Amino acid sequence: MKKIRKNDMVYVLTGRDNGKTGKVFMISAKKDRALVEGVNYVKKHARKTKQDQQGGIVQKESSIHLSNLALFCKTCSKPAHVGINILADGTRSRYCKRCKEVI
Repeated sequence: MKKIRKNDMVYVLTGRDNGKTGKVFMISAKKDRALVEGVNYVKKHARKTKQDQQGGIVQKESSIHLSNLALFCKTCSKPAHVGINILADGTRSRYCKRCKEVI
């Protein structure tokens, strides 16, 4: 079970964007990378392809490695160390080890 999933709020631990938080909108499981809104912007040079589309420099998010992200706990307002509980019905749930709150 991966600790970071789609639609989670994450905190960036390292890199030029460290200290920022954002929402994960895509995870690449094979590469262990995630796309986070508002984090790790890069500039791409785009060629004009159609009559209605302009070329030029486009700014967009690039993927960031999962090891550089931590799940953000809303109750602590800090990055969380994540633990996994196995419930009575056999399902798993993630919780913050600091405040013991289910994420």
